[in-house]
Amino acid sequence: MSSPSKRREMDVMKLMMSDYKVEMVNDGMSEFYVEFHGPRDSPYQEGTWKVRVELPDNYPYKSPSIGFVNRIFHPNVDEMSGSVCLDVINQTWSPMFDLINVFEVFLPQLLLYPNPTDPLNGEAAALMMRDREHYEQKVKEYCERYAKAEDVGNRPEEESSDEEVSDQEYMSSDEEMAGHADP
Repeated sequence: MSSPSKRREMDVMKLMMSDYKVEMVNDGMSEFYVEFHGPRDSPYQEGTWKVRVELPDNYPYKSPSIGFVNRIFHPNVDEMSGSVCLDVINQTWSPMFDLINVFEVFLPQLLLYPNPTDPLNGEAAALMMRDREHYEQKVKEYCERYAKAEDVGNRPEEESSDEEVSDQEYMSSDEEMAGHADP
């Protein structure tokens, strides 16, 4: 077994033995999901995301690919694909870093200190620069709508479409509004 393979296995096992929930995609150790909670004292603190991690063949010499599965409103995350624009991971990665660093340092720092001057989500960047309070409110709305802990366990293909959710929401709202007659 080559050194990069041993390092990959060691880093994945270390992540699995930590407090993070890790779900392997297949028998290999190159692709998996990690449950990630938003950092405290941030507008993301109530959010829980499923983060997809793909390790390249030459990991740790090449950085992992990181993406949010459920939606997040952030200047440096593509809203539709979940791709992360994170210089430390994409450009300045070093083999000295490991997967624990990604979830304990890099992603929390990204959420705590967004960079609106290098956006993947132009709407989030513009709103953050123009009206920070409204930006933070929208972040919280996204957390409430897309990043609940109970939703993270669902695979994207298992989730209902927006139309189905909307129909269910309308039905339950109508029933609540109509109330119940006293017997």
